[in-house]
Amino acid sequence: MQGYDLRGKRVWVAGHRGMVGSAVVRRLQGTGCEVLVAGRADVDLVRQDQVERWMERNRPHAIVLAAARVGGIVANDTQPARFIYENLMIEANVVHAAWQAGVEKLLFLGSTCIYPRLAPQPLAEDSLLTGPLEPTNEWYAVAKIAGIKLCQAYRRQHGARFISAMPTNLYGPNDNFDLEHSHVVGALMVKIHRAKLSGARSVEIWGTGTPRREFLHVDDCADACAFLLQNYDEAGIVNIGCGTDVTIREFAETLARVIGWDGEFACDTSRPDGTPRKLVDVARLSALGWRARIGLEDGLRSAYRWFLDNAPEARG
Repeated sequence: MQGYDLRGKRVWVAGHRGMVGSAVVRRLQGTGCEVLVAGRADVDLVRQDQVERWMERNRPHAIVLAAARVGGIVANDTQPARFIYENLMIEANVVHAAWQAGVEKLLFLGSTCIYPRLAPQPLAEDSLLTGPLEPTNEWYAVAKIAGIKLCQAYRRQHGARFISAMPTNLYGPNDNFDLEHSHVVGALMVKIHRAKLSGARSVEIWGTGTPRREFLHVDDCADACAFLLQNYDEAGIVNIGCGTDVTIREFAETLARVIGWDGEFACDTSRPDGTPRKLVDVARLSALGWRARIGLEDGLRSAYRWFLDNAPEARG
């Protein structure tokens, strides 16, 4: 396995304001590389001409492609055109421009929603394209699958060192806390926090509370991204996760403990559960020498501190 030395490199973190991108920026500090960032005022990633001009001007040596249109079940289900269009355009523009500009290494970040809804658990990388997707987020998933295939195609035709990694469910600083459009961690953190402030004795959980999910702190994800950028160079995708899961109800109870709220949870079964279980097989990443280090309760404790200090939703 040929390593990639980040020292002296210009590394563009596309999507640096998001939860994953901002964590990658933090992680790359101190590695000896120059981190490049660009806001929408600098380059609209949906516009091919803008991406190509920005890439030509700035000439990054490496890219972490963390930019994406993301959201929870409701956002995915009600805005399918936006999710598939924007994500297809972002990845196609960046990957193609990276090849044109001679970028040495690119890491594309997908999602575990690329795997079939009922794929065997834990979700192994070779489960890709073996069955139907989860209907509530298939538009986003199809776009992410296309991103994987883009990287593989540019490797095959042009020898580009483009790789892809699939993070599991993430949480941490810069999460989305909008109740209608966030993922489960951000939404439940707001609900439980407000229940604590108001003295409410019940908090609603969407669905039955029985689906099982794996949760990884975004700083662990960023560490894995830096590791893969430096140590992995194959066409095959790599899962990023911790290898353990909990039910949504168990997760909610853990979060309630962290926040200091001792009320009850009520399941709104009119809301969709989504995929019954999402646990990723992390054997490939473990074999490379990387493992998650932040436990769920410790991770949620640090995430809640960030929420209290930074999120407008913390003020009630």
